[in-house]
Amino acid sequence: MAAEPEDQGSTRMATYGYHDDKQSHINRLRRIEGQVRGLQRMVEEDEYCIDILTQTAAVNKALRSFALSMLDEHLKHCVGHAVANGGEEADEKVREASEAIARLVRS
Repeated sequence: MAAEPEDQGSTRMATYGYHDDKQSHINRLRRIEGQVRGLQRMVEEDEYCIDILTQTAAVNKALRSFALSMLDEHLKHCVGHAVANGGEEADEKVREASEAIARLVRS
């Protein structure tokens, strides 16, 4: 997270890289949620296994795509700001990003 303070009394809020496209991300996650509910309905209605597996692959692809989008925004915003500032924060953000990439590759 790169802190970009916004004054609200004495409270300061951090802005994350996805902030400008927040509604778009929420809409995307709602579509994915609908796909998962569709999977549940398919099982409840005893649909054909291969059709369920096909839909499962689509959900996995949608989630992976969302994760890559979030990673891209994190690298551009949070890591970019931290690297520009240097120091321990930069090292920490690069380490976090590397670990996130490793998790995505393993999944």
